[in-house]
Amino acid sequence: MLLDIIKVAYVSEYKLICQFENGEKKIVDLKDRLKGPIFEPLKDINFFKKVYLDKNLGTIAWPNGADKAPECLYEIGIPIQ
Repeated sequence: MLLDIIKVAYVSEYKLICQFENGEKKIVDLKDRLKGPIFEPLKDINFFKKVYLDKNLGTIAWPNGADKAPECLYEIGIPIQ
């Protein structure tokens, strides 16, 4: 099932709250998932905080072109109220 992300908010460290189009909200910790050259800049927490919602892709992205697949974020996320 492919669910677009409709809202993202920075929480702390490398954690984000992602809201999916089905209404579910999940905390996603990306600390151990910033591997590869495109994700290297995101290890700088100040750059990581620049996360935004790319409505064209239906997922989160950063100014350097990095993004994460929404299905991956849904799978690894921990549901919250």
